[in-house]
Amino acid sequence: MAERNEASESRPLLGILLVVLATLAFAAADTITKHLAALYPAPVIVAVRYLINVVLLVVFLGPRLGPRLWQVTRLWLVLARGLCLAIAAYTMALALRVLPVGEAIAIVYLSPILVMLLAMPILGERVSRIGWIGAAFGFLGVLLIARPGGNLDPLGVTFVLINAAVSTGYHLLTRMLSRTETTVAMLFHTAWLGAAIFCVLSIPQLPMALPPTGDIGLMLLVGTLMTIGHFLFTAAYREAPAAQLAPVNYVHLIWAGGLGWLVFGHIPDGLALLGMALVAGAGIAVALSTHLRQRREKAAVDPLIPIVE
Repeated sequence: MAERNEASESRPLLGILLVVLATLAFAAADTITKHLAALYPAPVIVAVRYLINVVLLVVFLGPRLGPRLWQVTRLWLVLARGLCLAIAAYTMALALRVLPVGEAIAIVYLSPILVMLLAMPILGERVSRIGWIGAAFGFLGVLLIARPGGNLDPLGVTFVLINAAVSTGYHLLTRMLSRTETTVAMLFHTAWLGAAIFCVLSIPQLPMALPPTGDIGLMLLVGTLMTIGHFLFTAAYREAPAAQLAPVNYVHLIWAGGLGWLVFGHIPDGLALLGMALVAGAGIAVALSTHLRQRREKAAVDPLIPIVE
């Protein structure tokens, strides 16, 4: 009956709005990162982002949560998750130096499809026929975006594919750890680990890369936007089920493409746009299929739960 009460108290429209705002924050942070990555070494940019994340968590949540801010039961897995996100942040900064924002983000959205495929052998989850079809179309979309002769830098594409791979590990570890760890504690360990790694990597490059005040402000803004985005996502999943919100994540592609055009004047070619649409469509189809399957499974246990909302 607890699930029934949570469902009756959920506010899906608010959850959707929060996800839309979160993806806007992420897309804005990626756009600023692309600008900064052309001027400064990636470790410096990412170090400032993580330091802001740590400061905001400690200042705003530390006094209220105390030791609960960092208490975890499976520390090594939590740190492995944080390492995955650190590699993802670094490879994205390197990729955005040479790739348009829209295409880079579209390729990264291969990750949810990889999570679905790997969840079958690792977590014992079942993949439906629609899931397999969606995976095929998603991979086809990435091939259209990153096709030979498509004017995308091969090294940048490689960095984004590495990003998608480690993001997949990050999401799988998140699923495993969400059963025993709090979201805030995982976020805190991710933040301090990333800050430590990139502060060390930044030390040899600081004398030649110390930016002016304006660019320091942009780096601080990137860290603030990323932290706000993560908090908005956390709030969204308290308002509506994850399966209901998953398709909304693909608004990120619209924000990324729009900001890439607005700031850098980049417009993807026809095949790249088709590839982006295939990736988004495949991801939405997989998310909706998963949601409907979960509703059917619940309906088999409680016939009062409708299959289609």
